[in-house]
Amino acid sequence: MDNLSTAQLGYLVAITRHRTWAEAAASLGVTPSALSQGIAELERRLGVPLFAAEGRRRVAHEHTAIVAECAERVLADLDQVTRWLRAVGAGQVGRLRVGMIDIAAVHHCRDAVRRFRLAHPQLEVGFTVAPTGALLDRLERSELDVAVCVDPEGIGPFDTTPLLRDDLAVYAPPGVAAGVPPAQWGPWLLFPPNSRTRTAIDRRLREIGAPVVVEMESHQPEVLVEMVRLGLGWTVLPTTQAEHGAHRLARAMDEPLLSRTISAVTRRGGAIHPAVAPFVAALLVSAG
Repeated sequence: MDNLSTAQLGYLVAITRHRTWAEAAASLGVTPSALSQGIAELERRLGVPLFAAEGRRRVAHEHTAIVAECAERVLADLDQVTRWLRAVGAGQVGRLRVGMIDIAAVHHCRDAVRRFRLAHPQLEVGFTVAPTGALLDRLERSELDVAVCVDPEGIGPFDTTPLLRDDLAVYAPPGVAAGVPPAQWGPWLLFPPNSRTRTAIDRRLREIGAPVVVEMESHQPEVLVEMVRLGLGWTVLPTTQAEHGAHRLARAMDEPLLSRTISAVTRRGGAIHPAVAPFVAALLVSAG
């Protein structure tokens, strides 16, 4: 049996659904002659006749109904697969692997992520929350499709879409008045030294003349907040984290110490998951 075309199967199904061949041809947007030729080619490929001539009428053989039912199922399955593949291509289904730093996951992008997941119910979204360095390492190894983290600023094989500016401020223990001379600042409770943000913090503290004597390090902002509240030292944290909730910290300086850019980062080169673009677009709408 030669290969069958979906067009020929569609011709047969259309004939079974309409009273006349002329109506079937019109439903398909083809001429009656084209319909007849298509059925003749289908019969040739099947090796059996599907219709018999009775005067000017063409009457289906008994076995034609079985062939038509099979053709209808095949076309329905193909339609379903085609629509599914379109959804895959549009990023509507499959699995999207997202990495986020904690402040993005808990504060900045929380609502945008919730709306995105509601809008893409068949898309499985897997999340990893980790520091920027770890996320960029996983992104470079293609273990993530997109990372929302501190902008790598041109370092590494990445493409970035800036989302927002994130301010970081200096916070002192309770009872310490603002405007204390730099010599009295510290000791410091900061992010670990392998953090990109920590590098920027150290540089800015030295620029304003504050000695950097580090008492404790932690990747977890909530831990640093509690240690400052206990009077163990000073810290530099994103304002969104330090000034959020019932136990917010008080700034030691009115102005932020520095700002950092939070970006959506993808690996340069190779195939990009089709859901990345609408995901980043959702984040941009929220950030805007």
